[in-house]
Amino acid sequence: MMDKEFSIVEQRFKLIRNYIDRMPSLSTTVTKVLDVCNRPNTSANDLNRVISLDPVLTGQVLKLINSAYYSLPNQITSLARAIIMLGLNTVKNLALSTAIIGSMGKEKMSRGLPMDTFWTHSLCVGVTSKAMAAKNGIPVSLREEYFVAGLLHDLGKIPLASCFPTDYDQVLELAELQQGALHRAETMILGFDHSMTGKMIAEKWQLSGPLMSSLSNHHEPNGATVEDSNIVTTVALANIYANIFEIGSAGDSFPDGPVVFDILEQSGTTWGDVTKLHETVHGEVEKAQVFLKVSKGG
Repeated sequence: MMDKEFSIVEQRFKLIRNYIDRMPSLSTTVTKVLDVCNRPNTSANDLNRVISLDPVLTGQVLKLINSAYYSLPNQITSLARAIIMLGLNTVKNLALSTAIIGSMGKEKMSRGLPMDTFWTHSLCVGVTSKAMAAKNGIPVSLREEYFVAGLLHDLGKIPLASCFPTDYDQVLELAELQQGALHRAETMILGFDHSMTGKMIAEKWQLSGPLMSSLSNHHEPNGATVEDSNIVTTVALANIYANIFEIGSAGDSFPDGPVVFDILEQSGTTWGDVTKLHETVHGEVEKAQVFLKVSKGG
C-alpha cells in the first residue's frame, strides 16, 4: 500500500515538474533588468537603456508610477525621470511583479480557489508587508522588495490547483473540516505543499534570495537564512493578517495559534501593532489593484 501511495505522489510530482518546466520564462527584458540591477555600479541610465527597448514594459512602468499606488503630485511621462524618482530597486521590482502576474495571472484554478480572491489576498499580503517594513524603519528603497515578496508568496498554489483541480478542492475541504493549516492538508492529500512548488518556481525564474525564501518559508520562517529572516517573518505575519481579516482568500482560513505566537515573537511585534495598520492596508489594497490591471493588460 505504501509503495502505491509513494508512486502516486511521484506521478503527481512529475506532473508538477513538467508544468513548471513548461511555464514561460521571464522575458529577455526582465532578465536583463534583474541582471543590470544586480551589478554593483549600475546607474539609472543603464536601467533606462534596457527598459526603453521594450515599449510594453515602459508603458507598464509609467502607468504604475502615475497610478494612485504612488500618489505622486505630478504626471511623469519620462522613463528616465521615473527611474530617478523611484530608484532602481523599486523599478526592478515593478518590472518583475508585472511580468510574473502577467505570466501566471490567467491560469485556471480549482473551483474552490477563484483567481480574483487569490490575487486580492496576495495584494493584501504585499501591501501589509510593505506597511510593516515602513513601521519597522526599513529604508524606502528596500520596501518594494517586501511588497513583491508578499505579492508572490503563494504562487506555489497555482500549479497545484491547476494540475489537480479536483484533489485541490478536497485539500480546501479538508483544511475547512479540520480547521487547520492549508499547507498541512496539501501534504496529506497531494504528498507535498505549495511551499515546495513555490521554491521550484523561484528556481525556474532565478528569483533573488528573499523572494525565493518567502515563497518557500512563509509558513516556517525559521527555515530562512539570517539575511532573509526579516523579510520572510514580515511576509508570514502579513499572510496571517490577510487570512484572519479575510481580505481576499487563498484557502487558508485557520491560522495555527502557536505558529502565530512564534511569528509574532520572531518579528518582535504585537498583534495590536499589526491591527493598527488596518486602515492603511485597506486603502493601499485598493490602490494596488492597478498591478493586476496593468499586468494582465487591463
